[in-house]
Amino acid sequence: MQLSRLLPFLCLALFLPQLTRAQGVSVVDASEGIYLHLLRNEVEVNVENQVAVVTTRQRFYNDSDDSVRVSYAFPLPSEASATGLRWLNRGIWYDARIASEEQDDTLPGSGSSIDPSLTAHLGETPLRFYIDQWISAGDELTVELYYVQLLPYAFGSVDFSYPNGYDTIQANPVEELLFNFALTSQRTIQVIDLASHSPSSVRNDGAHASVASEQFHAIPRNDYHVRYTLDPEELGLFGFSTSLPDSMQVDDLGAGFFTFVAEPDPSNNTEVVNKVFTLIVDRSGSMSGDKIVQARNAASFTVHNLNEGDRFNIVDFSSNISQFRSEHVPFTPSNRDAALQYISQFQASGSTNISGAFGTAIPQFAAADNQTANIIVFFTDGMATTGITDTPGILTHVETLVNQTETTPLIFTFGIGSNVDQPLLSRLAADNSGLAAFLGNDELEARITEFYLRIRNPVLLDTEISFSPGVIHEVYPNPLPNLYKGQQMIVSGRYDEGGPVTITLRGTAFGIPVSYDYTLNLTSDPLANLQFLNKLWAKQKIEHLLVQYYSLGGDQSNAEEIRQEIVELSLGYGVISPFTSFQGGDVSDDQGDGGGDDGGGDGGGGSTNIEDQVELPQIATLLGNYPNPFREQTTIRLEVTDPTVHVVTIRIYNPLGQIVRVLEVPVHGPGIYEVVWDGRTQSGMAAPAGVYLYIADFGDALLAETMMLVR
Repeated sequence: MQLSRLLPFLCLALFLPQLTRAQGVSVVDASEGIYLHLLRNEVEVNVENQVAVVTTRQRFYNDSDDSVRVSYAFPLPSEASATGLRWLNRGIWYDARIASEEQDDTLPGSGSSIDPSLTAHLGETPLRFYIDQWISAGDELTVELYYVQLLPYAFGSVDFSYPNGYDTIQANPVEELLFNFALTSQRTIQVIDLASHSPSSVRNDGAHASVASEQFHAIPRNDYHVRYTLDPEELGLFGFSTSLPDSMQVDDLGAGFFTFVAEPDPSNNTEVVNKVFTLIVDRSGSMSGDKIVQARNAASFTVHNLNEGDRFNIVDFSSNISQFRSEHVPFTPSNRDAALQYISQFQASGSTNISGAFGTAIPQFAAADNQTANIIVFFTDGMATTGITDTPGILTHVETLVNQTETTPLIFTFGIGSNVDQPLLSRLAADNSGLAAFLGNDELEARITEFYLRIRNPVLLDTEISFSPGVIHEVYPNPLPNLYKGQQMIVSGRYDEGGPVTITLRGTAFGIPVSYDYTLNLTSDPLANLQFLNKLWAKQKIEHLLVQYYSLGGDQSNAEEIRQEIVELSLGYGVISPFTSFQGGDVSDDQGDGGGDDGGGDGGGGSTNIEDQVELPQIATLLGNYPNPFREQTTIRLEVTDPTVHVVTIRIYNPLGQIVRVLEVPVHGPGIYEVVWDGRTQSGMAAPAGVYLYIADFGDALLAETMMLVR
C-alpha cells in the first residue's frame, strides 16, 4: 500500500476527513497484537488561515522483560503530508531523513497475518517507520511526527480532526492526553469549539483563537474534532507570503512562496444558475447490503434538493443499464415523486458495466448548452467487469462521447471501499473538471449529501487566473477547480520579487463572463512563522504531478521523468510522497540485524553506529526550562559532569524542524549552567506562539526537551 492513496487530495476543499482512525502505535508484533505501552500523547496544532501544521508527540514504555525493536505506524489522514519524524531513545534524539525509497509496508510479527484491530486502527493511508534500535526492557521511546494539512471548509465552517482513539490497541489508561489547537485568521473567527471533548480552555479575540484539552489517566476513545466558523460577510481573498533566505533555497524558481484562500462574494440578488444533472448509480452485486441502502438514500436526497429550473435524470447500472427517463426532465413535484419511487426499487446484483453507464448518460447532454451547469455524479464500489474493462479504454470511450456531444459535463466520481479503480475515477474527474473522492464502505450517504449541498449553486465555472505584474509562476492546483457558493479555493505559487500584485479570477457564471480582482502584497522578507509555505507549495505541486504520473502509467519513460521530479521535490522540500519514505538518520539502508545486536561493530563506511551512541556515558543532564509555558522569556538549565566540555550549543527548532535560534553556553568545568531565550528568532523577530524543541549539543551527546511559547 502506498503512503498516500491516489488523488484523495482532489477533494480537499469539499469533503470532511474520515473520522475512523486513531493515533500512532509502536508495533512489536503485528500478528500477536503486541505493542509498546502508550504513556503520553501531546498534540500541537497551529493553523494559519486554514493551513494546519500538526506536531504529535507520543511517549511509549517497554513493559516487557525483553529488549524489542518496533515499527512506528501512524494513521495519517489522506489529505495530509508528513514533513518530519524524530525519535528519542535513551536520552538521544534521532532525525529520520526522507529517502528516495517507497515506504516499506511490512510490520514486525511472528506470523503472516496482521491483528485485525491494528489494520482497522491504521486506516487506508498509514505512515510506517521502522526504528532500527533496541528498546530495552523498562525503557521509554518518544516519537514526534510533523505533518501539514489543508483544512476542509464549507459555508464559513472549518473542521480539523486528529486521530486520537486508542482503546482497541490498549485497554489500560494513558497517563496524559494533551491537545492544544491555536488559530490565526485574517477573517474574523466567530465561534471555535472542541466538539469531541470537554475543553480545559477556550479563547477567541476574533483574530486569534485557541482550544485545549487535558486528560489524565484516561482511555482515549474519541478523535479530537475542532470546528470553527468565520464571518460569512467577510468574503474575498486572504493571502500570506514569505521569502526563503539563500541558504534554504533548493531550486531556481524564486525565493518567494505564497498561498491565498479565495471565496468570491456572489451577489445576493443573483439568481442561482440552473443545472442539467445526471446521477449514475452502481447497483452491481458488490453493492449489496448497507451500501445499496446508502446509495438509495443518497440518490433520494439529491433528487429532493434539486432547484426549480433544473433538469435531471438517473442512470443505474450493473450488467445492464437502466434509466429513469430517456432524457433529462424538468424538476417538478410529479417528476420528483416518480424519481423517488424509481430509486426505491434499486436492488444489487450482476456485474459492473461502467462504460455502458457513461454511454447512456453522456449523449443526453447534447440537448444542454453552456448556459447551465452540466453535472454528472458517479459512484461505484468496484472495477469494471463487463463492457469495456480496461482503464485506458474507458477513458477513451468517455472522451469520444464528450467530443461527440459537444457539451462538456463536469464529472464528479466517488469510489466506495478498497476495490475501486482509483486511477480511472481520478482521471474521469480530472479530465472533466470535476473532483474525485474515495470513501469507506459506510460513508456514502453522508458524503454524497454533504457534497451535493455544496455544488448545487455554482459561482465561477471554468476558472482561470492571471497576475499583474507577471512575477508569479508555478501556481497550483492546475487546472483550478470550479467554485460554488460556500466554498473556497486554496492556491499556492512562487514569485521572484515582492510588492503588490493584482490577482484576477475569471470564469463564467449564469451564462456570462465573470471576473474578480484582488490585491495581494508579496513580502520580500523571510517570515519565521510562515516558513511552512514552501512545504505547502511543494505538496500541491507533487499532487499535480501525481495526476500526470498515474495518467501515463508507471512503465512509460515520461512517467519515470515525472516520478523523478516528484522524488526531487520530496527530498528538497521535506514532504513525503508515494515514492519516498522516512529512513533512520544514521542507520544504513540495510534494515536487518547485521552487526548491531550487541551495540558492537564500527558502523561501517565511516558512519556512526547508533548503538554506540546510545551507550555513551552520561556527561551532562538537561534540567528543563522555567517558566514553561512562557510569554516573554524562559531560562534553560543544564548540568555538566564532564570537565572536557567547554561550550554547549543549544539549537531551538520550530515544529517543522527549522532552526529558530542558536544559543551558546560557555562551560567552565562541572556544574549547573543557565541561558535565557527571549522568545525571538535569530534575526530578532518575535517567534510565534507554539511548541519548540531545543537540542543541547555537548560535543559527545545530544539532549533535547520541548517548551511552549504563548502570546
